[in-house]
Amino acid sequence: MHEIEPFYRWEKYYNATEDAQSPFYGKQYETTYYTNDIYGYYIHPFWDYIGSETLYIKVLYANYDEGYMIIEMLGEWNDTLYNDIMFLKRNIVDHFLKKSINKFILIGENVLNFHGSDDCYYEEWFDDVEEGWIAGINFRDFVIDEWKKYNLDWYINYGGDMEIVNWRTLKPQVFCHLIDQKIQKRISLI
Repeated sequence: MHEIEPFYRWEKYYNATEDAQSPFYGKQYETTYYTNDIYGYYIHPFWDYIGSETLYIKVLYANYDEGYMIIEMLGEWNDTLYNDIMFLKRNIVDHFLKKSINKFILIGENVLNFHGSDDCYYEEWFDDVEEGWIAGINFRDFVIDEWKKYNLDWYINYGGDMEIVNWRTLKPQVFCHLIDQKIQKRISLI
């Protein structure tokens, strides 16, 4: 797991450590040795700690004018034992909601497992975005199967045309607009 790095090619468009509105502003990364781990497996030092023992993130992009945010995730999303959604919601999402972000793109290729619990924080997050949305991109099939068991599709848009394998080839703003178009199309079909 220590070789899985967060996507870094968008740093010329956005870097959370250089964003004075980010909770990661000014953070310095130790690259000579690894300190963070998930279940005893060290992870790359560029992943950001959010308070969870099993889930780490990287804010890849934030556009305050348009209200977009892209978050890449790594680890096990475990609401049963560690209430990871609470850490994500309280320590990251709530911070950016105050900064006019209301469209959240979660990239889940490196989420290796999901253990659900109740949906209170998901419902709260969904209510907080008002005119925005939450999208889950490229989560593994077995994670999506678990999400379905907990009815997270009521709160998070995922699956089908939200599986965008080539997202890394797009500029972040183009990617955000693409997801927005797909969600608007889904809404118009309801």
